[in-house]
Amino acid sequence: GTLEINCSKDIKIQGVIGPCTSLEKKGPNVADTVIGEGNTTAWKMCGLDKSTCFTVLFDVSSTDKSNAPGVANPQLYLQFLTSYQDPEGKTMLRVTTVTRQWVDSAVSSEELIQGFDQETAAVVMARITSLKMEMEEGFDATRWLDRNLIRLCSKFGNYRKDDPSSFTLNPCFSLFPQFMFNLRRSQFVQVFNNSPDETAYFRMLLNRENITNAAVMIQPSLISYSFNSLPQPALLDVASISADRILLLDSYFSIVIFHGMTIAQWRNMGYQNQPEHQV
Repeated sequence: GTLEINCSKDIKIQGVIGPCTSLEKKGPNVADTVIGEGNTTAWKMCGLDKSTCFTVLFDVSSTDKSNAPGVANPQLYLQFLTSYQDPEGKTMLRVTTVTRQWVDSAVSSEELIQGFDQETAAVVMARITSLKMEMEEGFDATRWLDRNLIRLCSKFGNYRKDDPSSFTLNPCFSLFPQFMFNLRRSQFVQVFNNSPDETAYFRMLLNRENITNAAVMIQPSLISYSFNSLPQPALLDVASISADRILLLDSYFSIVIFHGMTIAQWRNMGYQNQPEHQV
């Protein structure tokens, strides 16, 4: 299949991260800065399914952006043209057009804050980090992630100078630092003790899986099961361990099941095989 992107004149395309290759189609919307497969507005994909995911990076050119007199928050447009061949051999074209409003962060950043998707931002950061580690020699991923997190917190956080205890972050950003903490410790950044094949495999799946799956790769999900409540998410902390709980850790690449002491004793006694306990 092929993917082509058209956008407003104020938007430049830096590139795409994902399972695709450039078709080298030039245009006025090509940015000077290249990230991933860039210098083009069209890409070729050897395989495509419902779960295939791409990261498209744009550059907002403030010098070209123009506000028409008397018009507040003018619209910007992005159009994605996906052409592919279905199992019956027919060529299909799917056109998706998205419109958004310009937001002047110098005047008000509330719209930016409310529209911030923490999981998507974490996955994009992970994909850019993985790409930079592959392409840039001597790239310090940990320092780069730390600097970007500090920039975000200084831009959108509330604090009094020289008073660390006064720092607060909007709830729309509350999970992002936690994602960055786990990303710094993940197999995408800490490649020591992993073979090059393993690292390439992890990064390949990170670049093509959807946001939900990629977020679990970065920060595993922990589900708690007990007799007293319905299954519910639990913190990735030792405090989540309890004698009467079963914990299910899903890191996408592996699943770990932990039985509390009481549950383990019941399991060893075969309670789960008794008729009154069968589902």
